[in-house]
Amino acid sequence: IMVIWVIAVTLFSIILFRLIFFRVQKVQVKSVKHVLGMVSIEETDLSTVNALFVTAHPDDECMFFAPTIIRLVQLSARVNLLCLSQGNYYNQGSLRKEELLSSCAVLGIPGSKVSIIDHNCQLPKAPQLKTSLSLTTEKSPTFVLTFDGRGVSGHANHTAIYKAVSHLACTGQLPTNCHLLSLETVGLIRKYLSFLELPLSWLLPSALCCMSGLRGYRQAKAAMICHRTQLLWFRYLYVMFSRYMFVNTFHIIPQGPKNLKIY
Repeated sequence: IMVIWVIAVTLFSIILFRLIFFRVQKVQVKSVKHVLGMVSIEETDLSTVNALFVTAHPDDECMFFAPTIIRLVQLSARVNLLCLSQGNYYNQGSLRKEELLSSCAVLGIPGSKVSIIDHNCQLPKAPQLKTSLSLTTEKSPTFVLTFDGRGVSGHANHTAIYKAVSHLACTGQLPTNCHLLSLETVGLIRKYLSFLELPLSWLLPSALCCMSGLRGYRQAKAAMICHRTQLLWFRYLYVMFSRYMFVNTFHIIPQGPKNLKIY
């Protein structure tokens, strides 16, 4: 009886996750269109979308944003990456730059769309970030995706990017057609539920939800392996158990003239 019960639960879980995955895949284009206020593009075409991911370190792109990058590339969106450091803390900057380019190639971002700006371990304030954003793409990005105020891992550089982007948004220094999304930070338990967290991400409200299936997970894992200087033992555990290898949920960063203090 126990064996039958385990088999039944396993089959039910597989069916449930596949239904959720295909449901999310089906509505992702509509979600992006809704966020951007777009009504003229085709159902399965995001070729007019110019997405810019802003990260703090080489390896952020595959550790945290891989499901979204992979999905946008599949939907023909133009994906750019702006990395605000070379990761030169241990004098490995040139090597980590090559690792980043290899990782992006695996994820589907060509080297010409990757910009690396080294600020000597001090991430830029809002004015410098505004200049970096304007120089990264051939035209203003349709939307910018970065960390939220808790930075997923709580890293000070992650949260610094959010503060700078939020300042630009709240003071009206970005084009009106540029939409900002922040990657949701979840609690520790949810963070390490791996693919078991997918139903929660699907049910809980978010502006955009991007999921990867087994193929996408393997692609994200292959991208992470490119960062050989960072493959410590706990990184392997992260790749195995982190929900960010399978799913990303984003919230809109509000724009408008507001008073915002950055500490």
